[in-house]
Amino acid sequence: MGVRDELKEMATGFRWGRRPIVPRSAEPFVEETYDEGFPTDWARTKVGTAVRRAILNGGMEPLVRNEVSLRVYGTEMLDDVEGPLIFFSNHSSHLDATLIMCTLPPRFQRRTAVGAARDYFFDVWWRQAFTALVYGGFAIDRAKGGQGAIDKARELVRDGWSLVVFPEGTRSLDGHVQRFRHGASRLALELGIGAAPIAIVGAYQAMPKGRAWPRPGRPPVTVRYGRVLYPAEGETHQSLSKRMHQAVTELFDEDRTTWFEAVGRAERGETPTLAGPQGPSWLRTWDGTRPIPRRGRPGAWG
Repeated sequence: MGVRDELKEMATGFRWGRRPIVPRSAEPFVEETYDEGFPTDWARTKVGTAVRRAILNGGMEPLVRNEVSLRVYGTEMLDDVEGPLIFFSNHSSHLDATLIMCTLPPRFQRRTAVGAARDYFFDVWWRQAFTALVYGGFAIDRAKGGQGAIDKARELVRDGWSLVVFPEGTRSLDGHVQRFRHGASRLALELGIGAAPIAIVGAYQAMPKGRAWPRPGRPPVTVRYGRVLYPAEGETHQSLSKRMHQAVTELFDEDRTTWFEAVGRAERGETPTLAGPQGPSWLRTWDGTRPIPRRGRPGAWG
């Protein structure tokens, strides 16, 4: 092998313009620094709360209603309920948090904060500020198990704030509801507070993952609130998570048919699953993108 060939061979071991490929075990040890993250408490002051409500009610809600055909049911379930609560929902779109915050009754909207993924919503300063101000948001570091967010959630609840969480942990890729993780149920059990189920129907069809704006044509979207669940004495977090998932499933069934029929199926253990069909990803995505029918408000039993 000539000198020229040897130089070519050696060159393959370098990433030109970047650092050379070196095993991590051979890299110098650098002590990890503690990152406190973006501060958000300022957004939950009296001034921040007033500004947030003005943005939600004067800007975000009219904008949402202009882009989607929004229907909201079941907020009366919260009429006689004392907070704080954990509001939990299925998660298939970046519309979800906005839909919840815009449809909450005023007394809850004033003191509700949304847990948001740190790697997306707290990555650049302008998105950090927007998330904190408009949603009262606090960061969830999914890469580190969300421990810091759990501590913050405890602090907020003890100060009388309700929380919005998405137990699936991330948006659905195909519109079908994924299994619920146990963080929300553990928190409800630890703090002894109620959990309010919400079903968001049609947000995936309106603005699935990968879209930055809802589809044209004002696609129908329904936000349906259910009866608040309370932890039972001696209940495990697994059991409560299962009840939470079932509550959202029953709200979807109610939206497809009527309240009366959905209750009957739930009592018989026949509520249709939200897991979607078994099969390849294209089949699940095709099934999850079925258009939501446009219809008027259900009758007295709906």
